[in-house]
Amino acid sequence: MTETIIQKSIYLRAMREQVWDFLVDPKKLSSWFNRPNARLQQDQPLEMYGAQSGDTIIWGTVTAERPPEYLEYTFVVKPMGDTVSVVKWTLTQVPGGTRLSLEHSGLPQGTEAFGLLLSLDKGWEEHLTRLRADLSEIS
Repeated sequence: MTETIIQKSIYLRAMREQVWDFLVDPKKLSSWFNRPNARLQQDQPLEMYGAQSGDTIIWGTVTAERPPEYLEYTFVVKPMGDTVSVVKWTLTQVPGGTRLSLEHSGLPQGTEAFGLLLSLDKGWEEHLTRLRADLSEIS
């Protein structure tokens, strides 16, 4: 069986440094994704909270950080049980802006996990759409 991976790439009319800030700065992250209490930094815990509930909804550890080109963290949400997945962000400067690539690997597999995979895939699409809208406001 092959590993289950979600991969997405979008093009943004913004410099890598601007996009990077939206991946690590708590205020900017909360506008398009979820709210952390602290800036995302290597070897630091990752905790993100629900906007309405205030409950921890995502947790893990930031495992790699190379500003403004690469960010990686472990990613756990309650529906995944004990499964620890990995989210990798790659920022590539292109003429006119940045290509932002997401790879979410280590996801639960099998027929019973397919609903969760669909939910995560849809969630990333919605989050990336909000990120694009937020960045277009500063361009």
